[in-house]
Parts: sequence; C-alpha cells; structure tokens
Amino acid sequence: MHSMKPSLAMKRPRPPSPPLLSSASTKQTSSTPPPKSLHQPKTPPISSRKPKLHTEWVPLNLSQSELSLPLTFPTGQTFRWRQTGPLQFAGTIGPHLLSLKHLQNGDVSYLIHSSPSESAAKLALLDFLNVGISLAKLWDAFSENDSRFAELGKYLKGARVLRQDPVECLIQFLCSSNNNIGRITKMVDFVSSLGTYLGSVGEFEFHEFPSLERLSVVSEEELRRAGFGYRAKYITGTVDVLQSKPDGGAQWLLSLRKLDLPEAIDALCTLPGVGPKVAACIALFSLDHHHAIPVDTHVWQIAKYLLPELAGARLTPKLCSRVADAFVSKYGEYAGWAQTLLFIAELPSQKALLPSHFWDIKEKKPAKNKRRGKPSSLDKLML
Repeated sequence: MHSMKPSLAMKRPRPPSPPLLSSASTKQTSSTPPPKSLHQPKTPPISSRKPKLHTEWVPLNLSQSELSLPLTFPTGQTFRWRQTGPLQFAGTIGPHLLSLKHLQNGDVSYLIHSSPSESAAKLALLDFLNVGISLAKLWDAFSENDSRFAELGKYLKGARVLRQDPVECLIQFLCSSNNNIGRITKMVDFVSSLGTYLGSVGEFEFHEFPSLERLSVVSEEELRRAGFGYRAKYITGTVDVLQSKPDGGAQWLLSLRKLDLPEAIDALCTLPGVGPKVAACIALFSLDHHHAIPVDTHVWQIAKYLLPELAGARLTPKLCSRVADAFVSKYGEYAGWAQTLLFIAELPSQKALLPSHFWDIKEKKPAKNKRRGKPSSLDKLML
C-alpha cells in the first residue's frame, strides 16, 4: 500500500432513482412535538432583512457523478439543508439562501432565493461544494488502489465532501455529541434561528447562521431549556473561548486551515467539548484537511477490512490513531473523502441498494466482543 497524490485540478464550470435519505433531511413525524423553545428562541435575532427573491434555475455545470445531492446533504456532514422536492435540497451559505436540484439527465442546477449579490452567491456555492476537486479523478485513484472501493464507487458516485464555514461546522458537531440525527437537527435549527431570517422554501424557514457575537449573548440556561442538556455548557464555553482570541474566533478557526493536521486537531481539542473525533470532523468538513479521519466504533468496523489482524479488538485511543493511519496509507492525502464514501455505503438507505457481496467481509469477521455503553453520534447516524 502506498500514499497517492492524484492531480485534482478540475475545470470549473445511485443511477437516477428516487432519493434515499436519512432522517436528517426529512420532516420530523414523532407523535411527541419538540419543545416550543426549539423553534422560538427567547432572545430575538439581532437583525432581519427583507429577502430578495429570484425565480430562475441556473445550470451549475456539475454532473451527478461529481455531485449527488442525496449522497452529500443528508449523510451527516451538515444538518442545515432540507429536502424540499424530488432530488431537491435547500439551505444557506452565509447570507445566501439557495436550492439545488438534479435535472432529468442528472446534472445539477441551482436557484438563488435570497442574496445580497447573485455573483457572490454563486462563488460561495462553488466554494462550499469544493468544486475545485474532481471526484472522477479521486475515484479513479482510489479504485486503482482498492478493488472494494472500485465496486462501491460504481453505485455511489457523487458523494462529495463539503467545505463549510468553520464556526457553523464546529457548533453543529458540538450538538452531535452522543446524539441522534433528529435531536441534532432540532438543536441546530434552534441555533440557526438566532440568526438573520433569509426566507422560506416550502415548509422550511431558513436563517443565516448566527455570528459568534450573536451566540455570545445566549446563556447556558437558555440552551438547557431548549433541550441541549450537557452540550449547552460546551457551546457557551467554546463561544467564550473563541471570543477571547486576539483576532477573533472566526479568524482563529480559519487560520487552522494553514496548520498541519495534528496541530489543527490539538488546537481544536483546546475548545470545551471537542475531542479527537469531533475535531477530525471539523478538520475534514471545514478546514481543508482532506486526510482527516473521524474515528469511532462505526468507522472502526469499516476499517477492519484494512486491518484484518485487529478483528475482534476493542477500539482504544491508540487504535484510533492506527485506524486513521491505515486509511491514509491506503488512500493518500484525500483519505477523508474515501472514508466518507465508505461511511455512506453503510447507511441503511444506501446499503439496501448494494449487492450483498459487499458485506461478506463483515459477515465473515464479526466482532467477538460488542462494545457496551452509549452509542456515539456516528453510530446513531446509522439509525
């Protein structure tokens, strides 16, 4: 096995089927309504603006093999985009409210619902979607080095890693700690509703994600009343630490893009509530550390075909590091993108589409000792 560094420069601009979505993108249907405060924060947004509406869909010049919306948005990277139609999702990027959808030929088009600048909205969208990285070239490089990935890639084309705003990504993954996708979404909705209202798409309201300044006036008590539990102290504590940074917390987080991955992980772990796995998620999904590998019990199960000699072993911090190293050794500097596809392949909605022989490895080498205790957030994403 060796590290790969494929050329990923891309000219800018499973097969067609109904979208298979995890519960992240669906409307909650529980018979018990969520606490009222999850949708009506006590502290009102600092400001609001009348949204400027647009009505034209514009081609994005991305094929379905470069961007599959159902394989990208409802798969645990972000909890702020909603399915608003067949193969159609809506969400915000900064002050821009947009929709994306697949056309009949699979290509992707976008619609700007609200934005102070259409040109800025498109640039923000292209940056958010990481369009400078060619999935086709990545998939070819991964497939040459891993026959199992080559087979999976045929069924799961277009699973793209997003480039999110670091503050937004950090707060979302603080909400994800030891949680399930329904509660994570409600918590993220509550935090989002503290920001500027941008408009509605279908039955969903959308807000610009609140700034650190806005979040700094939200108390731990208010978050606890909204159902955040112990996570409330992590969010308020992290906001306080970020606010104390000399150049501001948002700029400090952006500066982590320039560090080596171990340094970025160590820096993130100084924030309340951030451990190595959450730090790796933030590094991969917002800080350009494409070889970051978020490791927990589920990713450990995926990794066992890379480390068959460890089948049946219990996951420890030392083994977490070994698992991450195994992914990087196998897939190179974009190992986090490969791990993301392998994770998506395990989601029940996608797993149902794949031939059974993909799971033969897992069935032949079951873990002898099941881990007891509460499942992690990545485990619960599988529910």
